[in-house]
Amino acid sequence: MNRIINHPILGKSEDRKRISFTFNDKTYEAYENETIAAALLANGVRTLRVHEESGTPRGFYCNIGHCMECRVTVNNQVNIRACLTVVENNMIVESGKQHPNIVKRMVEQQ
Repeated sequence: MNRIINHPILGKSEDRKRISFTFNDKTYEAYENETIAAALLANGVRTLRVHEESGTPRGFYCNIGHCMECRVTVNNQVNIRACLTVVENNMIVESGKQHPNIVKRMVEQQ
């Protein structure tokens, strides 16, 4: 696990309640009041989604809510920014999926 265990402002991690959540059907552990992004990073997850058209992997970029690269699906709600959303116990998080490019497909069929 890649976590700061004794932070000068946040305190000791052992003083915080542990919760579980799933990401892409795998169960992970997080600490209460931690963002989804922080929890995934601490558990070694680096890829959150794939680019909508190219399918190339995308992960954390700015981690402050500006870039939108960390969009995930949370409890069936799409395009949630992992860096701004606090993880909750039993939360279901799924990576962003590559969407079919309908326009490109229509052109290829002609």
